Amino acid sequence: MSAPPKSHGEPITDKSQLVAYLEAGCKPLADWRIGTEHEKFAFTWSDLRPLPYDGPSGIRALLEGMQRFGWEPIIENGNPIALMKGRCNITLEPGGQVELSGAPVEALHDTCAEVQRHLQQVKEVGGELGIGMLGMGFQPKWSRADSPWMPKGRYGIMRDYMPKKGNLGLDMMLRTCTVQTNLDFASEADMVRKMRVSMALQPVATALFADSPFIEGKPNGFMSYRSHIWTDTDPDRCGTLPFVFEEGMGFERYVDYMLDVPMYFVYRDGAYIDASGQSFRDFMAGKLPALPGEIPGMGDWSDHLTTAFPEVRLKRYLEMRGADGGPWDRLCALPALWVGLLYDSTALDAAADLIKGWTQTDHDYLRREVPRQALHTPFKGRTMRELALEVLGIARGGLSRRARFDKVGDDETHFLAILQEIADSGLCPAEQKLALYHGRWQGSVDPVFREFAY
Repeated sequence: MSAPPKSHGEPITDKSQLVAYLEAGCKPLADWRIGTEHEKFAFTWSDLRPLPYDGPSGIRALLEGMQRFGWEPIIENGNPIALMKGRCNITLEPGGQVELSGAPVEALHDTCAEVQRHLQQVKEVGGELGIGMLGMGFQPKWSRADSPWMPKGRYGIMRDYMPKKGNLGLDMMLRTCTVQTNLDFASEADMVRKMRVSMALQPVATALFADSPFIEGKPNGFMSYRSHIWTDTDPDRCGTLPFVFEEGMGFERYVDYMLDVPMYFVYRDGAYIDASGQSFRDFMAGKLPALPGEIPGMGDWSDHLTTAFPEVRLKRYLEMRGADGGPWDRLCALPALWVGLLYDSTALDAAADLIKGWTQTDHDYLRREVPRQALHTPFKGRTMRELALEVLGIARGGLSRRARFDKVGDDETHFLAILQEIADSGLCPAEQKLALYHGRWQGSVDPVFREFAY
């Protein structure tokens, strides 16, 4: 989740400004970068519980401890709620999940080194405070009531609004973790092509990364319960966006979609003003009930863009949002998958050809079934495992042709190794944990914290 904006910026008087804002994300290939974000569950080693905000083993203590590494605090109402260092941020999800939003970097080697440094720092500070970190898609043990709320103004507004739109929005906020990658585009046409390919193939990432099979200590019937949760969070702002695949898709079409997404809030003078359910179109006309007579600035539009949650989200770059959180090697593997598919023209051509002819019925079917069946999902005469193997082959070719080498001469293809292992076995991470639960763990999820913590 984003840190509070510093100002609300240039006044918005016409929709064309909103289109131009997105269009400004177009970059020449030489300037394309990779951004990786990942969330993780923080817990206390003594009792495996989620962290409170305050206290000797709380989120505040963790954020304060991280400042020894040069991180600067971001304060809201006297509370540190995020950290900033260069173009990186450490932020908090509503239930105290800790997120690293990495800097835009040139190669997968750089993003993986960044993640490793961060996890080493977190482990050092956490070790002193009795805090551990776990990468999974859904909190395996504790209930919604056991999850603390972080003192961030936007979360209070979302907490009150979520139950009005779906049954699982509060679980999304409090008990899920993801890894996502953010990638660039050269032009409007390039954005559209990449968005179509990545939207269609998000279920492949969901299947390969599926790692949320437990709820409150028991199997939940899903491989990626985190992915399922998004189907019952808020229909106004989630899903596969059928218009992405229609004629006329472009920056303006996405702006029209966002103008129809109900607002959550407006940030003014250090505070979040509840505008939940209100219209950004009315805001532009000076008719927002929360701020009558006032028109928005670009900071408000930037904020509003963060309040839609489709499987691929457009800002001034594209965000891939289909994967469960996981261990260190999978944090590096997700950007590898999408960079391989989208940053090489031959790979992008092959991926576009692969999804050619898929219908909205196909997209809806995969969105519904993959969270339950993961790699075993039947699709067009084969399984998701077979599709994933083909997609991984395309991505590997794309990474090989990129020819970005590290100091010892390795290219980026080795970051796909863990996904290749998963696809070859046909067993997603959730199935591996379920086998342990029914076997050596003897019906307990407690060992997941000790055996899979960072």
